[in-house]
Amino acid sequence: MKNKSLLSVLVAGGILMAGCGNTEDTKKEDKPETEQTDKAAQEVDLSTELSAYQQFALEQMDQFLLETEKFVNLVKAGDIEGAKAAYAPARMYFERSEPIAESFGDLDPRIDGRLADIQEEGKGEEEWSGYHKLEHALWEENTTKGYEAVADQLLADAKELHALVQTVEVTPDLMITGAVDLLNEVSTSKITGEEEIYSHTDLYDFKANIEGAEKIFEILRSKLEAKDSKLVTTLDEKFKAVDDLLAQHATADGGYISYEELTEDNTKALAAAVNQLGEPLSQMGIILE
Repeated sequence: MKNKSLLSVLVAGGILMAGCGNTEDTKKEDKPETEQTDKAAQEVDLSTELSAYQQFALEQMDQFLLETEKFVNLVKAGDIEGAKAAYAPARMYFERSEPIAESFGDLDPRIDGRLADIQEEGKGEEEWSGYHKLEHALWEENTTKGYEAVADQLLADAKELHALVQTVEVTPDLMITGAVDLLNEVSTSKITGEEEIYSHTDLYDFKANIEGAEKIFEILRSKLEAKDSKLVTTLDEKFKAVDDLLAQHATADGGYISYEELTEDNTKALAAAVNQLGEPLSQMGIILE
């Protein structure tokens, strides 16, 4: 389990640099990147693709709300083992559509914030809420007593997020850069075990982030084929490499082993596969050229 923090820096750096590889076109204009992307979208008709991604996000949020309600009810009923079993699968719906979920101000940290995130912002533990606070209660304190109000707030926040997603405007920038952002999520917290430090269910989040990025790729596939069929072939190969590695750590019931069971070689292999996926994924912006 050594060298994980260094590994995350190397992987995150690789993806972030890959995402910034084509800077010459950006330098040609002083306009913000989002404005340039949206202007390009007016020339490339992505209306069908944007609609498809919005529908995907709506479906994920529908399920996220349903599964969060089940999780909250288990917490409030004091069913510790039931709540533990429901925790990671419920969160996967959020993680798949995180590019959209993150666009709503304080809702993302209220639902998904880790204690370390809260403290980095100069806030106290009393301001911590959401899934990870309940994760701490379940795995560290082995109780749900005294957490009823936290559970109620989580459900209220999930309902608010669900309502807001119904009105979201999906832009090409949100969709295309969102795919790379999902990989950055993997490389900066999932691959190091920093996301689920109490439950060690990081591989569920890892898989969901990859699925979210892969869904964007699949929606854009036909447009990308017309631009660069070799890029599509490469992306198919790189996504399969990551998915195959994750499958090695799957359990019989469709879940994943604890992050603590991974060896250093396992995490290095996963990190390398994600890094190799990041560079071609960042090239999806060619669709707007």
